[in-house]
Amino acid sequence: MSNDLMVKSAAILKKAVPLMMKYQVPTTPLNYALWYTYVSNDIPELNVKLENLMEGHDVCPPVQAESLYREFVSDKTESSTWELRQSVENMLLQLDKSLTDTHSDTSKFQQAFDKTFTDINRVEDEGWSIDEVVVLLKKLEADSKDMHRSTQFFSKSLSSAKGEIASLKAELQKSQKQALYDSLTGLLNRHAFDTELSAFLQEESHGLCMILTDIDHFKLFNDNWGHLLGDQVLKAVGRKLNDSMRDGASAYRFGGEEFVILLPKSNLRVARHFAETIRKSFEKLSLKDKRTAKTINSITASFGVVEFQKDESLTSFIARADDYLYEAKRLGRNRVLPILS
Repeated sequence: MSNDLMVKSAAILKKAVPLMMKYQVPTTPLNYALWYTYVSNDIPELNVKLENLMEGHDVCPPVQAESLYREFVSDKTESSTWELRQSVENMLLQLDKSLTDTHSDTSKFQQAFDKTFTDINRVEDEGWSIDEVVVLLKKLEADSKDMHRSTQFFSKSLSSAKGEIASLKAELQKSQKQALYDSLTGLLNRHAFDTELSAFLQEESHGLCMILTDIDHFKLFNDNWGHLLGDQVLKAVGRKLNDSMRDGASAYRFGGEEFVILLPKSNLRVARHFAETIRKSFEKLSLKDKRTAKTINSITASFGVVEFQKDESLTSFIARADDYLYEAKRLGRNRVLPILS
């Protein structure tokens, strides 16, 4: 590495490390790479997204930071080296087997050819008849065709391997995203929620609010309209939630027809108002059943909102939100609890 490059790298790190300390970012290689790239300003789109993410947080959300790393940085460094290595090894094992089989076939064909050429030398010496020569030539032709098929199969295996190598990275990136996001709604999944909530409770519990919401009468959508339309309802709610996120809020699919929103640096009154805004936006959702051409305008949801209390456990935090949600259902659904004076 040249002296100029070393000086530049050191200067970037001197800026990156204090930022990591400010946002309480664990000093992992992934995080170093993410924040080094941010400070270097090599990818402006990454800088915009990371700044928007940190705007509403005192602590860098680990799952969303990892998602940004995968989207902008990993494809320029060593994206999932271990998984890539495993995939390549599996492919090479298949190629090795194909090569071994082809080598075995080649040995057999070589022996057959040697015998055939020995017989050719005998044609003149022993005065073979035309019929005997024809049989010999047909055997030579058959052996040649078998050899051609074997080498052709190996050639196709090599071509296929080339295509597999080209698509490996894309497939790995797809599987990595699936590990963080719910495939149906596109929201962050339950694993991502558990990870980030734990991180927030360790460092950023003051002002942390949670909104737990459940689609009203969702079973009826499946029973009356079918599971395909039920999935469309979940997708529509997921899109609406994703479009509504601001000021550091993050939405997750909690499970089934339940969703959860985390709002750092907030308070109960603000969070409740935010939930009420989302509730009203759900009422405006409209879906059309392609089979019957009927329009569904009855999508509503109930909400439970809580603010983290000092020394509260993670289990208690979620349970209180669930209690309010259950009470909202009991009181008639399509409402936000608690009601504040």
